[in-house]
Amino acid sequence: MGKDPTKPRGKMSSYAYFVQTCREEHKKKHPDASVNFAEFSKKCSERWKTMSAKEKGKFEDLAKQDKARYEREMMSYVPARGSKKKKKYKDPNAPKRPPSAFFIFCGEFRPKVKGESPGLSIGDVAKRLGEMWNNTSAEDKQPYEKKAAKLKEKYEKEVAAYRSKSKTGGGGPAKAPAKAEKKDDDDDDEDEDDEEEEDDDDEDDDE
Repeated sequence: MGKDPTKPRGKMSSYAYFVQTCREEHKKKHPDASVNFAEFSKKCSERWKTMSAKEKGKFEDLAKQDKARYEREMMSYVPARGSKKKKKYKDPNAPKRPPSAFFIFCGEFRPKVKGESPGLSIGDVAKRLGEMWNNTSAEDKQPYEKKAAKLKEKYEKEVAAYRSKSKTGGGGPAKAPAKAEKKDDDDDDEDEDDEEEEDDDDEDDDE
């Protein structure tokens, strides 16, 4: 992905800490049980809505501490050389890169997250989806991974056909000069959202 490994870990929301706690409690009570993630996520969401401000307080404190940690680490963070991304020229006729299992998962759960928390920014929605994916068991990830594998197979066939057409058509498109580098601050979120939007389009095309 070209992400800088030295960049501080992103800050977690109070709700993310709550879900993490629920997950740990569930593991202690049912160490061998597999979790139905959609059901588990729904229960966590319902429980969170009924909690008092006092009960939510400890998770909000954890989120504040993590935010302070993140801001402190970002102040001393120096981006590694070559960690900034340059926009690559894209041939509009080239086959679209298929979504990963995670992006298929995002496409399914993003409307739900936005519906539950309409005030969240695009970046926060992406972070929450990432946290949800990390808390999903390997078993529950399988349907998304199978779909991603099928789409990848289809994409590879399309790429092979596109390349052979490019060769016969005069060596393919020339590369355009790279655009100026963007500021690093919002790189990850923006690139991620671009990718997610593209991936959503892929899913629509596929269906």
